[in-house]
Amino acid sequence: VNHITKAIEENSLIKYHDKQYNASIKAVSEHFHQTSRNHSTIVSGDAALEYAGKYYALVGQGIAYYLGLSLNDYDNPLSIYVPRHLEGNQIDPLEAFNSQFIQPSGIFSIQQEYDQKYVIVPLRFARTLLEYDNELSALEIKIKNINYLKNTVKELESIFGNNFTVKDRYQQEELLFKIMKSEKLIVFLILSFILLIATFNVIGSLSMLILDKKKDISVLKSMGASKQTIRNIFFTEGMMITLFGGLLGMLLGGMVCWLQLQFGFIKMNTGATFIIEAYPVKILFQDFLYVLLIVLVIGFFAAWYPVKYISKKHLEARLA
Repeated sequence: VNHITKAIEENSLIKYHDKQYNASIKAVSEHFHQTSRNHSTIVSGDAALEYAGKYYALVGQGIAYYLGLSLNDYDNPLSIYVPRHLEGNQIDPLEAFNSQFIQPSGIFSIQQEYDQKYVIVPLRFARTLLEYDNELSALEIKIKNINYLKNTVKELESIFGNNFTVKDRYQQEELLFKIMKSEKLIVFLILSFILLIATFNVIGSLSMLILDKKKDISVLKSMGASKQTIRNIFFTEGMMITLFGGLLGMLLGGMVCWLQLQFGFIKMNTGATFIIEAYPVKILFQDFLYVLLIVLVIGFFAAWYPVKYISKKHLEARLA
């Protein structure tokens, strides 16, 4: 474990001038910058939460847009309202809420879901507002080596027991990553279908080759070649076309991915919407293996079909 951030998350009402917004306040301790790297997400202002003894807030871009928030409006800070932990009915509804003012220091943008949900505040500010002593919603942990993620999760589960939930980043965003995996599978199937259509070129090439080599088939037959031998020649030709084409395509694809990783020449062109400017790429060996496998399977049938059926009448006519 490298850094630990204490966090509290509660629903609140944010008020700025005459506008109101239902948001979640996320209160974090001083190690928040080390665990979240939130400096890179700031699109306006800075990432300061405490400075010169004063508390500041980081506001999601969606919330800031709705409220018409200005970071330089020092006369009108944000008002944050949260329910009080009181027993019984209160005659005065204002007594049922705690409220405090806080000046926004920056606006962050991660993704739409977070930008429209969170306002980040210091932990000490939130404990006063929420009337908390030692309560926490979560401990956010940053580990030193990502390769030990699974082992770290298992060790934390054994330490905390069944009363606590331990989730890594992928488990916290399980639905999002499932959607991304589904999109990847759908794209792979679509490209496989395109490849299947493209193999008709192989079928056509082999068919034309068989028609062009009628005399050569007769010569091979006269030299003692069997039907199966001649079929194997054309089948090998089709598989060579498929294999060399597939390897060349994967080589070019790998080069494009490597260039994107090194130079990021394909940009998102979305301004400050995302943390990164270029499309992210990760080269996985199993993806290349899956592509090669699907190319070989489709190429096999593309080579087998014309040799088995289209060449049948030519072989029967020449070899009978």
